[in-house]
Amino acid sequence: MSDYKIERDSLGEVKVPSDAMYGAQTQRAVENFPVSGIRFPRVFIRCLGIIKGAAANVNCELGLIEKQKAAAISRAADEVTEGRWDNHFPVDIFQTGSGTSTNMNANEVIANRAALIMGNEPGSFASGGPIHPNDHVNLGQSSNDVIPSAIHLSSYIQIKELLLPSLAHLRALLEKKALEFSGIVKTGRTHLMDAMPVLLSHETGGWAFQTGQAIERVESCFPRLSKLALGGTAVGTGINTHPSFGRKMAEKISERTGINFIETENHWASQASMDTCVELSGQLKAAALSLMKISNDLRLMNSGPFAGLAEITLPAVQPGSSIMPGKTNPVICESVIMTCAQVIGNDTAIAIGNSKGEFELNVMMPLIAHNLLQSITILGNAARMLADKAIAGFTVNKKRMSEIVGFNPVLVTALTPVIGYDKAAMIAKKAYAEGRDIKEVAAEITDLSPEELGKLLDPLKLTGK
Repeated sequence: MSDYKIERDSLGEVKVPSDAMYGAQTQRAVENFPVSGIRFPRVFIRCLGIIKGAAANVNCELGLIEKQKAAAISRAADEVTEGRWDNHFPVDIFQTGSGTSTNMNANEVIANRAALIMGNEPGSFASGGPIHPNDHVNLGQSSNDVIPSAIHLSSYIQIKELLLPSLAHLRALLEKKALEFSGIVKTGRTHLMDAMPVLLSHETGGWAFQTGQAIERVESCFPRLSKLALGGTAVGTGINTHPSFGRKMAEKISERTGINFIETENHWASQASMDTCVELSGQLKAAALSLMKISNDLRLMNSGPFAGLAEITLPAVQPGSSIMPGKTNPVICESVIMTCAQVIGNDTAIAIGNSKGEFELNVMMPLIAHNLLQSITILGNAARMLADKAIAGFTVNKKRMSEIVGFNPVLVTALTPVIGYDKAAMIAKKAYAEGRDIKEVAAEITDLSPEELGKLLDPLKLTGK
């Protein structure tokens, strides 16, 4: 048996793998764009299935497609949504800027599968196959409104199902740790240099607050992310589609997802510009920088265990060296930091992608989709990993923290209102130079009693407790 079949499109004949569910246009794209091997992620294909299934139902309700064909298309689209045909979406991310190749990939797979559901052999669509990818599956649509809608839809779903639960989990764990650490005093640091004491709960509580802010920032994008371009078709005018199509599609997709989507009030802006994607990516970048700060703090506090700060001990999750036995490293934090760097890089690519929205169409939508969905996904995975594999199990070296904070000459700051800045500086310099306890030096230079010095230099009171 031949390992390929002959399919036809408007440009002529194409050899397509015999077991492929897609057709000629997808095969042309596979051959035209052998760039990266990176494909659209599962959630994006899932959302294409949601859109195509909703379109079949809406077009049937509008009397534009017969019930039997609509039912077959809807069922085939549901299978795409469920992931049954993911291996038949081979088109590279770096393709036509409108994502037409991937839209046609979905149209062809669904058309072929729907033909089988109807009891027909999936043949050459251009030769009058039972269900046509353009005339039936793509009815009332264009790649130019399907792809931006799929970007919004898949981003919203991935945020709701993955990113926000992960960030909420991280925040809850940090808040729990802050309560546990409410009485532990440690040396504060500014410029990486010793500063006045803080509570460990101040730091962990600050991390929890940052995480909560990240959640709020991402959620703030939802009102604009919920607006879909469907109904605008080729250039935003809605050519070749029913006037109610966009509104009904938003309603149908809302029913299918449980998320309230609406038709955009301006199709020209929604198809020519990916401004909402840029906004969302910026909020993801801010969240990434928060996770990077938390991870870096943990790495520094864990440093040592003999020549570093050694204030905490992170869980040992794997051997740290191929040559130094017994060494462990803060690998979870390092993984998170690299993830955050990728999100920051993705944000730049998304911004550049949005700059290519000349006139009525943005022509870097596949790039934007890939980078945005990757940022959402890896940030969600990294947040949960940081929570479960680093923060949940780290231990506090209380003795080490207490020794450092009690011996620190910077505590003399508390004496400044009593003895003045210059004399306090003299005490600090002498304590540093001689390696002596600050209370001992202060007792020599001031008239303050040991009891007064004890009260003024109590590290716990200096934290505001």
